[in-house]
Amino acid sequence: MTTPAPPIRVLIADDQEMVRTGFRFFLDAQPDITVVAEAVDGEEAVELARRERPDVCLLDIRMPKLDGLAATRLLAGPDVADPLRVVVVTTFDLDEYVYGALRGGACGFLLKDSGPVLLAEAVRAAAAGDSLVSPSVTVRLLKHLTTTAAETPPEVAPRAPVLREPLTDREAEVVRLVALGRTNAEIAAELYVSLSTVKTHLSSVQLKLAARNRVEIAAWAWQHGQVRPRP
Repeated sequence: MTTPAPPIRVLIADDQEMVRTGFRFFLDAQPDITVVAEAVDGEEAVELARRERPDVCLLDIRMPKLDGLAATRLLAGPDVADPLRVVVVTTFDLDEYVYGALRGGACGFLLKDSGPVLLAEAVRAAAAGDSLVSPSVTVRLLKHLTTTAAETPPEVAPRAPVLREPLTDREAEVVRLVALGRTNAEIAAELYVSLSTVKTHLSSVQLKLAARNRVEIAAWAWQHGQVRPRP
């Protein structure tokens, strides 16, 4: 008999009790997710996250003492030796927040009005090493990189990696679909391959690009014209 996988352990950080309660109520109702900690400000979020080591941290942006972007950098930034998986959840659909979150190491960016189903999907995606950005900002964000990269301040723009070794044709196709916001499961279905094959291609791409996550892979794809229009 197969032993069921342990639930995804989640930390919620938001200065509004109503938001924390709502998130906890819905996430705890999921059979594969459990909330292990709550924080009311950024400093407490960093302290609890480092102590509890949750699988996923849900961080609001506007919090007392330390905002969510600063907390993200401390927990998941490029200089963190053992980074945690952070999903930034906010009311504010502002490009500078999206750039700051992704630049800081977040693997997801979700608007609070995206709904509970997308919230759970973002948690599962982050726990699986995937990324989820609210559909309302995903394509706008990545297309923005192709037109304003030269004008975007480096401290807020997502890093676009440098290709160290040529991609295979199949790797290039996987990269294109990643840049279009597809999940691993959707890529597998579209290319008629197994989920493990997609993960193998992505691991190879990450090595070739020295990319930390699929957001950086997508940034590279958009900035280098790898995203062809859908037929």
